[in-house]
Amino acid sequence: MPEHLAAPWRKSTYSDGGGCVEVALAVAPGRNETERGTVHLVRDSKNPDLGTLRLTGQAWAALINDIKGQ
Repeated sequence: MPEHLAAPWRKSTYSDGGGCVEVALAVAPGRNETERGTVHLVRDSKNPDLGTLRLTGQAWAALINDIKGQ
């Protein structure tokens, strides 16, 4: 993974041990400060090796708002 993981993977406290997603914050690499930025990583907690979804801060906020129904 090219990002520098800035925080450990977290799982929802509502998870009962079944299928859930995990999230983490990372710093995207870049040649300069303008190109670098925080990305939100999302993966399947049961199959973490299947891949990771990378979201910008704006995309993350839109996802959370959609989940909350706002």
